[in-house]
Amino acid sequence: MKIDDSIKKTTGLPVGPTQTRSSTGAGKASAAGSAPASDNVHISSQLKALAGQVAGASVFDTAKVEEIKAAIAGGQFQVDPEKVAAGLIDSVRDLIQSRKAS
Repeated sequence: MKIDDSIKKTTGLPVGPTQTRSSTGAGKASAAGSAPASDNVHISSQLKALAGQVAGASVFDTAKVEEIKAAIAGGQFQVDPEKVAAGLIDSVRDLIQSRKAS
């Protein structure tokens, strides 16, 4: 298979490097001798409250993870194939429903 530069020959498509607005703006600010503009972010009180709730909640149960690790190491952990299959089917259903909704 030969790789060629046919994309560069197509009219209407940029060939050279592109610039983003932020890099162009920064270049203009430094060229003019002034300090670059800074961005300000304001977080609402509702977001702060939500962040506080999330910070207090654990993503996973550390004790449960240690229990499972010990069961695996001891050869006592057993996988329930029906439970795994049901979880996979539920995941696929959710994916299908989300695609239909889009």
